[in-house]
Amino acid sequence: MARVPVQQRRAALVDAALRVMARGGLAAGTTRAIVAEARMSLASFHYAFDSRDELLRELVRGVVGREFSAATAGMTADGGLAGCLRHAAAGYLQHLEREPGHELLMLELTFHALRNPALQPLAREQYRAYTVAASRLLEQAAELTGEQWARPVPELARLLITLVDGATTTWLVDRDTAATRAALDVAIEAFVTGNSSVSP
Repeated sequence: MARVPVQQRRAALVDAALRVMARGGLAAGTTRAIVAEARMSLASFHYAFDSRDELLRELVRGVVGREFSAATAGMTADGGLAGCLRHAAAGYLQHLEREPGHELLMLELTFHALRNPALQPLAREQYRAYTVAASRLLEQAAELTGEQWARPVPELARLLITLVDGATTTWLVDRDTAATRAALDVAIEAFVTGNSSVSP
C-alpha cells in the first residue's frame, strides 16, 4: 500500500476537522472524531500533527484563505473602490450562506481561545491572519481601480475586520441576507468616503 505524503494527510485531517466542528461545534472536534471522519488511524494524526492545537492553527489559516478567495473572486474595477468592496462583500456573503458552520466555528475558536490562557496565541494568530487577508484585499482593490486609500492600509484593515465581524455575527443570529447586504452597502459607502482619495 502506497505511503500517503504527510502534507496530504495534514490537508485531509484539517478538512475532516472542519466538517466535524462545522456540524457539531468546537467540542465535537476530538482527535478520535477527526480521525474517524478522515478514515485514518490515531497514529496517522500524531504523525501529521504534534497536537490538536497545531491542527487548529492550520484550520484557521485554511478558513481565512477560503474567506479571502470568496471575497476577491468577483472583484472588478466597476464602480471604483466602493464597487470593488461591494463585490467583495457579495462574495463573502455567498460564502457565509454556503458555509455558516465555518464562520460559527471561527467565532467559537476566538472566544474559547480567549478564555484559555494557553490558547490565547491562537486567537492572536487568527486575527493576524484576518489582518493580512484584509490588507491584501484593500491593496488589490486599489490596484484594480487605480484609486488610492487616504489612510494606511493596516489601519483600514482593522476597521474592515471590525465591520465584517459585526456583519457576520448579526447574520449568524438572524440569517437575514438582504438586511446584511444593505447594512454593508451603507458601511462601505462611509468607509470609502472617509478613507479614500476619491469618493464612491
